[in-house]
Amino acid sequence: MRRIAGIVLAVLLIGGVVAAVVAGRDNGDQGTATKTVRGVVGSEKTEFFADPQVVDALAAKGYTVRAEPSGSWAMEDLDLKGYDFAFPSSTAPAYALADKYRAQQPLPRPFYSPLVVIAHRNAAEVLEANGLVTLDAPHRGTLRMEAYLDAARDDRTWQQLKGADGYGELRGTLYIASTDPATSNSGALYLAAASCVDNDGNVVASDADVRRTAPLLRKLVVVQGAQQSSSDGAFRDFISGAGNPLVLVYESQVAALLAQGQGVDDLTVLYPDTTATSDHTVVPLTEDGRELGRLLTTDPVLRKLAVRHGFRPQGATAEFTAATADLTDYLMQKLTVRQAPVPTSEVLQEMARRARGQGGTAT
Repeated sequence: MRRIAGIVLAVLLIGGVVAAVVAGRDNGDQGTATKTVRGVVGSEKTEFFADPQVVDALAAKGYTVRAEPSGSWAMEDLDLKGYDFAFPSSTAPAYALADKYRAQQPLPRPFYSPLVVIAHRNAAEVLEANGLVTLDAPHRGTLRMEAYLDAARDDRTWQQLKGADGYGELRGTLYIASTDPATSNSGALYLAAASCVDNDGNVVASDADVRRTAPLLRKLVVVQGAQQSSSDGAFRDFISGAGNPLVLVYESQVAALLAQGQGVDDLTVLYPDTTATSDHTVVPLTEDGRELGRLLTTDPVLRKLAVRHGFRPQGATAEFTAATADLTDYLMQKLTVRQAPVPTSEVLQEMARRARGQGGTAT
């Protein structure tokens, strides 16, 4: 009888443990359960998705995100079967992907960032002395695009600029280092802004426009030699003291660095007077991908975290203004520069091909 009683008691105890585990799964553990979504993202957003606070905020909404970096234009050549979303850095590659995968419109656009040029103070002051830049604050200025493009047409060197002879690092042809426009969004948007200026302020929309602007765009690209495929690499090179005196990056990269209390003592942020804005756009490939895009766009916690990573949330300026109140020596809180219209995906890719010396026909 004692043996039987012991067996019964053991069975009851085991049953109680199992019931408690099941109850925990049904109740207390439910809040920490997450659904994994997989996507490819522009490299400038990898740190955002790796941020522990972003991870926790997404987990609180029931999601774990596996983000794989890729050049925005390179995404079109990837096989995205099995992925939930793609997150390129602007609308042009996003719409191309949406057409390819028949993604439901409208596409979520959680945040954006304008292109800027970072320079060391010596270089910025030399450019100002030669009429290419206007310095507005200790670490901020405006790049006069038309004057800069004229210098590019003439293959002007730093040595031809007055005041440059005092700085050994200012040597060779004057140019802005950008990423490969065939694979990287920032490089493609650089061509969009430059071509708009060269096309009398109009978006390049035809083969005639492409042919007319191609010689200048080719000069902007060829002078650089080998280009990086990611703005992150060029940005880190500049911060470490290597590379070209002028580098095209996203404002978000600068803002995030400054928000972390880091930076370069003589860093100067130049806003091109005609620039292109990078509208980070989610291409949902599944319903989970669409829900992720909605959360990034509307959730207050995720919007605040996006600002901490330097991005400007869509639909509001107060969040960015409040977060960057101490950074106005570097950042233009209210954008007063012209936003260049961006060509269609087909035209922009044709511009990139011709800028790299490859033939083709625009549509």
